[in-house]
Amino acid sequence: MSSLSSPPYTGRFAPSPTGELHQGSLFTALASYLDARHCDGRWLVRMEDLDPPREQPGAASAILCALEAHQLYWDGEVMYQSQRLAAYSEALAQLTRAGHTYPCSCSRQRLKGLSAYDGHCRQHPPGNKTCALRLRIPAGEAGLEHYRDLWRGEQRQQLQTYPGDFVIKRKDGLYAYQLAVVVDDIAQGISHIIRGGDLLDSALRQRLLFRLLGANAPVMGHLPILVNGAGQKLSKQSFATPLDNKRAAANMEQALGQLGLPLPAELHGAPCDEQLQWASAHWRRARLPTAAHIQVGTA
Repeated sequence: MSSLSSPPYTGRFAPSPTGELHQGSLFTALASYLDARHCDGRWLVRMEDLDPPREQPGAASAILCALEAHQLYWDGEVMYQSQRLAAYSEALAQLTRAGHTYPCSCSRQRLKGLSAYDGHCRQHPPGNKTCALRLRIPAGEAGLEHYRDLWRGEQRQQLQTYPGDFVIKRKDGLYAYQLAVVVDDIAQGISHIIRGGDLLDSALRQRLLFRLLGANAPVMGHLPILVNGAGQKLSKQSFATPLDNKRAAANMEQALGQLGLPLPAELHGAPCDEQLQWASAHWRRARLPTAAHIQVGTA
């Protein structure tokens, strides 16, 4: 539980509206919700609607309806990234003034096959071409990021080695996920990030951005990834079945079991609110399965 000497706990669930929620989404949302509620913290919802070509009409509303159907009620107003462009522009200007960005005109063809960006446009400025903006990774120790993940343990990477200078604003003018998520986490005072293990690769890049923007990085915990019988992450791309809101209690019970919190016999079939009340009291991070992947069903 949180103590008087600890900073207030603020967690968040930040889906992209590229489709409806599925069991993997519920697994992640539920873990972040329970961690926040167990610590007497706030739980926010942010809609990461920054990439219109990938978004599905009506998906944002469907996501919020699914959360409500499962009684995962959030605190405060939903934040929409599409309404935050001025904040991203200001953060980008701050980084640029400090010399942390440079333009890049490299094509996808040129980047193909590179394990890390080779700094071509850092050495050969592209002039007035249409460009992306890359973050200039600091040299030496300043480019080494590390932290201890709640479930994945020690994470350490010299970011010049991988991924190299990475894009924070795309050629098409859209702000990159890495920048937007950090700016929003700072603005919302996020203290704990509980999310899927597929985003573990982004964590060290984001921690660098927190530092360059003058903020402390949150505590981070990356969950096991739910996969189908073919080993594919449950997602729209792998044709994961959308949640049936009429089966909310059954969906919740399944997700709790996957999180290492099987319901006691007397709560089988109980409404979501009763399940959540029990689970919030019994949530323990150590109960979460240690495997990187949890298989559910078949392909």
